[in-house]
Amino acid sequence: MPLVENGVSPARRVAAAVLRRVQEEGAYADRALAGEAARAGLDHRDHGFATALAYGAVQRRRTLDHLIERLTRRPVEQLDPAVRDALRLGLLQLLFLDGVAPHAAVDQSVELAKAGGGHGYKLVNAVLRRAQREGPRMLAQLGDGRPRTAALRYSVPDWLARLWWQAIGPDDARALLARVNEPAESALRVNTLRAAREVVADAARADAPAPREARDAVAAALRADGVETHAAALDGLDLPEGLVADDAFDLRGDARFAAGELVAQSRAAQAAARLLAPAPGMRVLDLCAAPGGKASHLAQLVGPDGAVVAVERNPRRAAALRETLKRLGAQSIVEVEAGDAARPRDDEPFDAVLIDPPCSGLGTLQGRPDLRWRASEQAIDELAELQFRILTAGAAALRPGGALLYVTCTISPRENERVVQRFLADPAGAGFALADLGSARPSLRSRIEPRTLQLLPHRDSTDGFFIARLEKAS
Repeated sequence: MPLVENGVSPARRVAAAVLRRVQEEGAYADRALAGEAARAGLDHRDHGFATALAYGAVQRRRTLDHLIERLTRRPVEQLDPAVRDALRLGLLQLLFLDGVAPHAAVDQSVELAKAGGGHGYKLVNAVLRRAQREGPRMLAQLGDGRPRTAALRYSVPDWLARLWWQAIGPDDARALLARVNEPAESALRVNTLRAAREVVADAARADAPAPREARDAVAAALRADGVETHAAALDGLDLPEGLVADDAFDLRGDARFAAGELVAQSRAAQAAARLLAPAPGMRVLDLCAAPGGKASHLAQLVGPDGAVVAVERNPRRAAALRETLKRLGAQSIVEVEAGDAARPRDDEPFDAVLIDPPCSGLGTLQGRPDLRWRASEQAIDELAELQFRILTAGAAALRPGGALLYVTCTISPRENERVVQRFLADPAGAGFALADLGSARPSLRSRIEPRTLQLLPHRDSTDGFFIARLEKAS
């Protein structure tokens, strides 16, 4: 494949294709990127650049369109789609990305517009050259003193800026809004169900290695391949299977991913199974289990003498979950049920329950660039009602003396603290007590309910998870 086709580098062509699919087809940016990158055969370096371009242009769409309208003096909707996308990508490179030569950003964006046909490339050239002179000043004029102005500066809907202003305070809200436009961490979990004789020095041993032993062996193997990592950690939380890559790392292109030895999982998500802390041999219920990161982690912890029942309502996702568990070597420990997590159960009570219900996902905006434009304030109340029903069903399935972990990947009190508070005040919550997770981890605790945890991307450099542990009286 030529390095440059029609004057445009492969990474920029892929990014433009992703923008077109997101805008015209409603495609998810991460899935569109995976497909377009594979089709173009991008190498590691170009894949990283295409990701920065595509994700950045989708995430910063509101800010970029505001600048485009000021520079062109016309509504962005009136622009030809090829011109609009070339301007978005060009402005992103000029104003937000480090290491891109301005002349390359301008010239390549002009070539992108040419490839779209017509004479719009002349407008792209003129606007981007003007942006080189005036763009930094225009950007600096965008304030963040109030939710509305911060929403424009950091490219989120107004309602989201208001939500975070109220939930975590103006200073943290501004820092969080800035952070959600940066790349997510490249965190990994070593799967000790697979990473045994393949990664430890003593190839004759048949047992799975201890988590840290497996982690250190995998880290050494990655280092030999040129991928530097460090041990994962969170304040007061032990994550012995976790690694974080020092630089962006496409795990799905690594043979260890295909072999099931490594799982892409944020440190926040790894904390969930560790805070539930099921003992070997326990029987655990995992509600809303797809895509399977937590279910497979629970399988590691309960071991071959334990059992995990993983419930997933969507049949397609349940089927994909089974395939994932098979790749990870957890299929003999985890039983997948295609069913409704909110439905009361009639089987034997479980030793522990993990609930990760559908949520707004506002803690994952770094890795899900278009989610901010799909989420809505109205949906939060509907989600909170569903979350309460699932929590009630999960609590009823727990044996006396057992523990339940309620976890979401969002920063939204109505879906987090308020759901837990409602449950504890409801007859369904009789006999349950909220465990104090915050005292041992003061930097992670929620400001609304300090016995629970609210991880924040700008402070903790991981996904914005909420975690509450409920314990049932014996």
